[in-house]
Amino acid sequence: AVALVLGRSLAGAAAGIALGALASLGASRGVAHYLYGVRTWDPGTYALAAAGLVAVCAAAAWLPARRAGRADPGRVLRAP
Repeated sequence: AVALVLGRSLAGAAAGIALGALASLGASRGVAHYLYGVRTWDPGTYALAAAGLVAVCAAAAWLPARRAGRADPGRVLRAP
């Protein structure tokens, strides 16, 4: 149960990160003059931002996943 909850949470996070990376690549030309010392497409920056977001999403999903893993399936299904 824990792996299922974490997997679904991180799958949604990965989709959001991919769409956000594509959007940021498209918007990078508009903000290029605000960036100092960083190229508009810096792979290290994108990778660090993506890794940070994955870490935050995993930490946010861990508590509900842990609670779901401890629940008794029979008792949950019988609850009104």
